[in-house]
Amino acid sequence: MLKSHLSWNSSRLEGNTYSLLETQRLFEIGEDAEGKGTQETQMILNHKAAIEMLADDAGELAFNRYTICNLHALLSDNLLTDPGACGRLRSLRVAISGTVYHPLGNPQQIEECFGEILEKASAILDPFEQAFFVMVHLPYLQPFEDVNKRVSRLAANIPLIQHNLCPLSFVDVELHEYIGGLIGVYELKRVEYLRDVFARAYRRSYARYSTVRQTLGDPDPFRLRHRADIAKFVREVVLGGMDKRVAARWIAGNAASMIPLAERAKFIEVVETELGCLHGGNIARYRLRPSEFEAWFKDWK
Repeated sequence: MLKSHLSWNSSRLEGNTYSLLETQRLFEIGEDAEGKGTQETQMILNHKAAIEMLADDAGELAFNRYTICNLHALLSDNLLTDPGACGRLRSLRVAISGTVYHPLGNPQQIEECFGEILEKASAILDPFEQAFFVMVHLPYLQPFEDVNKRVSRLAANIPLIQHNLCPLSFVDVELHEYIGGLIGVYELKRVEYLRDVFARAYRRSYARYSTVRQTLGDPDPFRLRHRADIAKFVREVVLGGMDKRVAARWIAGNAASMIPLAERAKFIEVVETELGCLHGGNIARYRLRPSEFEAWFKDWK
């Protein structure tokens, strides 16, 4: 589930409209989501490939040209006009929409700064500082023609994985928060807002995925406020015998008529996450019988 959460959340920060359930179904059986463009599907699959590289080669990864360029090649596969630009530092000038910042345009300067970023990142000992460093400096330099933010988000996980720490999956990070943090870096060379986004995102990732808990966490106010509707949605999906494809469409459609727009995306994520975590030991909280769960689960898998 971690792979699908990280792929989905990172893609969501690029405006991708796949749901979490649709992402899981794409990974499990290779089925594209209905009504989604090929670019969105490719973006999700590219994240999957890049995350698999991070997991499979964790012991060999480092902040070097091989790692970062190949990470870019995987994340940009079949998404750039020039296929040769995948994994290659740019020689063209680029602009960033929504900001007056203009990244370096001289190829020699880009090359030098890229090398300097990798050298400094490698010299940092603290894994959290390493992670944040690349989240700031790779998007600021824009070393590739496109897909730089995606590279920075995945690269931020390299030191965390290597130190056996919980990955940063950008749980509950809103797009406007993330972009606002980057604009502060681009236009003001200030990192405080992005730092706060990073810290909050990691705390949420840890709370979601860590298996070692020292104390009971505080209840999530959002889940508490919507507990009746969350339970209703989960129960209806199970009793309706829905698979992931049908459930994703049903949840989105019903949430549109029941949940305020400002809270809708998070509500859908919570419901889809609850369905993914459902098992025989926790079904009573949704007033489900073992026979009902088992009948549903064989198709859900």
